[in-house]
Amino acid sequence: MSIETLRRDNAQFIWHPMAHPRAMQADRPDIIARGEGCWVWDVDGHKMIDGVAGLWSSNLGHSCRPVRDAIVAQLDELPFFNTFRGTTHPRAIELSRALVDVMQPEGVAAVMFGNGGSDAVEGALKLARQYHKLRGHKDRSKFIAMRQGYHGVHFGGMSVNGNTNFRRPYEPLLPGCFHIDSPWLYRNGYTQDEAELGRIVAAQLEREIVFQGPDTVAAFIAEPVQGAGGVIVPPANFWPLVREVCDRHGVLLIADEVVTGFGRTGHLFGTRLWGVNADLWCLAKGISSGYVPLGATAVSRRVAEVFDADTSGGGQVTHGYTYSAHPVAAAAALATLKILLEDDIAGHVARVSPAFQQRLRGLARRHPFVGDVRGHGLMLGIELVADPVTRATLPKTSDLPARLARAAYRRGLMVRVSGPNVILSPPLVITEAELDFLCSTLEAAFDDVRPT
Repeated sequence: MSIETLRRDNAQFIWHPMAHPRAMQADRPDIIARGEGCWVWDVDGHKMIDGVAGLWSSNLGHSCRPVRDAIVAQLDELPFFNTFRGTTHPRAIELSRALVDVMQPEGVAAVMFGNGGSDAVEGALKLARQYHKLRGHKDRSKFIAMRQGYHGVHFGGMSVNGNTNFRRPYEPLLPGCFHIDSPWLYRNGYTQDEAELGRIVAAQLEREIVFQGPDTVAAFIAEPVQGAGGVIVPPANFWPLVREVCDRHGVLLIADEVVTGFGRTGHLFGTRLWGVNADLWCLAKGISSGYVPLGATAVSRRVAEVFDADTSGGGQVTHGYTYSAHPVAAAAALATLKILLEDDIAGHVARVSPAFQQRLRGLARRHPFVGDVRGHGLMLGIELVADPVTRATLPKTSDLPARLARAAYRRGLMVRVSGPNVILSPPLVITEAELDFLCSTLEAAFDDVRPT
């Protein structure tokens, strides 16, 4: 298809995620045509460093030969077969074993596959309810989550999402879902002391559990570091305190690791950042480096033992998808996992990210419209504000974030805008020289724009 035809048809026949169809037709999406390593080219040949890793997912870059070769080999061997009751295939067996092995420190016993992060969350919510039913606690059906949390777009995930924008168009949602504050240091009404904030929000979780009735609460779900909500890093004491609260009341802890899993924080899994094990983990994105859609729900031994001990038939997992553990996706994930471990990609992130984080924090000192720069590892959010002294938020009508993104694009950097936040999540294999280019380009883009 010619470039002219692509431009003509752009946004005419597709509704894009998280966008109004008319808005996409009025301001046509950028057409990304090629990728190599940490770089992408648009249809006009304009080269940019991929500051968003596709969408938190292209962790090994866009031209990882071993992943590509594993995909091709699997297509030649077996392009598809299902894993429903009674059949499976070699890659599903190998990948499930590999994931359980790498998550031995987490106490994982088994995994269940889907097609992406939303599927992984849906699976975790269902398994949490079923776990309690098998233990004779049939009233434990409620979920507690955090404001600003993002957990996908299925009805279960939307119901525990903590952002009104994702919920409002589809309400009423799943009943029995409740929210507490996020331990967000920059925007909270309690304290600017991190440890105190961790204690306050963990106590809020406990009060909500007690208020709802502990015997009615199935699970608490949270991201180890909130991603789409603005890259909110919790205080170091928060997750350990949450684990204690959940244990005290028999509530399962679900770690949504769709973004943080597989190295983005400088640890292979985000819960390792806080020294805490969950009961269920939601995995996707980096599991296959984005090459083929795949998601997984990892199940702890504590949860798996209850299913294994069931003799009533109530432990049958009546959940799954036609493409669960798709052979091509599983092959891509096996190749990805091999590289992550053999090349110590998480260690590389831990080594290069501190300078990245430190340098871009300087934007808040140089630009009055930058309120906060926060993040960990290779995930960073820059919150733009109307007034840095009062921390007044940008008006929703402000085009400042979009203008910044366009300035970065012109200079050779792809960033993502989410509300008032400019978000960066480059491929995990990015080099120090490439990070230097990314930072220099972003700094120049900030110099290009002024608030209106």
